[in-house]
Amino acid sequence: MSDNDITTEVVIIGAGPAGLFQVFELGLLGIKSHVVDTLKQAGGQCTELYPDKPIYDIPALPICGAQELVDRLLQQIKPFAAGLHLGEEAVQLNRQDNGRFRVVTAAGTVFDAGAVVIAGGVGSFQPRRLALEGVELFEGKQIHYKIKNVADFHGRNLVIFGGGDSALDWALALAPKASSLALVHRRAEFRGAPATVAQLRELQAAGKLRFIEGLAHSVHSRDAALTGVQVKDASGELHRLDAEHLLVFFGLAPKLGPIAEWGLNLDKRAIRVDTEKFESNIPGVFAIGDINTYPGKKKLILSGFHEAALAAFAIQHHLYPAKKQFLQYTTTSPAMQKRLGVATA
Repeated sequence: MSDNDITTEVVIIGAGPAGLFQVFELGLLGIKSHVVDTLKQAGGQCTELYPDKPIYDIPALPICGAQELVDRLLQQIKPFAAGLHLGEEAVQLNRQDNGRFRVVTAAGTVFDAGAVVIAGGVGSFQPRRLALEGVELFEGKQIHYKIKNVADFHGRNLVIFGGGDSALDWALALAPKASSLALVHRRAEFRGAPATVAQLRELQAAGKLRFIEGLAHSVHSRDAALTGVQVKDASGELHRLDAEHLLVFFGLAPKLGPIAEWGLNLDKRAIRVDTEKFESNIPGVFAIGDINTYPGKKKLILSGFHEAALAAFAIQHHLYPAKKQFLQYTTTSPAMQKRLGVATA
């Protein structure tokens, strides 16, 4: 162990909603943690892929933007002063002879931790790209795989590719704001929620958006600027669509990356855990959120929060097996209120 190593009770790999809430649940129990994430900002998929997308199934928040949720979680964990190591990929995880863990990031940061929580979402991921010649010239400028500022697309000619929730949600959100909007999907059926599809059909019937069952064929440009896209429909006919921006939502190409080499029991790129502790096959290594799997698993933010709560108690027992555990409530526990900084005299 080097003098520069960071000694901590827990390292959390992943700064998405589940990872951030894990900081909170551990903090309530008086357990300190550090968080590592490959992305340069906290929030995981919420911040990276759909920061403006509304979420409707967070308890007590009838509607909450994805970025708003992340901001609220960051505010909630402030009392616990967790170390955030963003833009650093965890590349090594080794259990030491004393039962503690050595976690190393690509940036050279080394942690000595009593337990590790993997909350890495779907792992390292990249959006699936539009596979057309010349697209790299416009990516990040006029071809987008995520939306950071929705106002940038108001009054513009837009073409959206995709048939899942992201594509449909953005089509509904942007159709009233765009100068023109076309949605292109390879099939007539969509993978989105039935209510969303029904709304889409209504907009299509009203002439507010155009739908083409087909595939992208080629892009058009003039003076180094994207001007449109050619789409081949199901019958083989080509359609030229004027476009100032292409919004591509083909989903993610998930890769576990280094996690796959850590000796964890995996099932289709997900970490198997029990539903009592959310512990992996390696004692002291836990997994919560979209990266874990167990019978009945549902990939919901709500589920990740529940998993973080139970994992926190399991981690406390792992770190301090001789310590008696008591279920305390933030409304009545002086110790928890003190940790939260809300204790009254």
